[in-house]
Amino acid sequence: MTKTVTFAITHFTVAFAVAYALTGDVVVGGAVALVEPAVNTVAYHFHEKAWGVFGRRANARPVEAVRA
Repeated sequence: MTKTVTFAITHFTVAFAVAYALTGDVVVGGAVALVEPAVNTVAYHFHEKAWGVFGRRANARPVEAVRA
């Protein structure tokens, strides 16, 4: 859990720093730092679902088919 929390802090910090550097606005930087990680988390959820579907398909193929 500690690794997850420190990653979240890093993600918020980077999102804020980039938005602030591009806009020079603390409010925009703060908004982006809150919204972008939340949207990214939802996108990651769907990415994992898709990865599970396509990953199972790739693992179901015979080894010869993968090498071809």
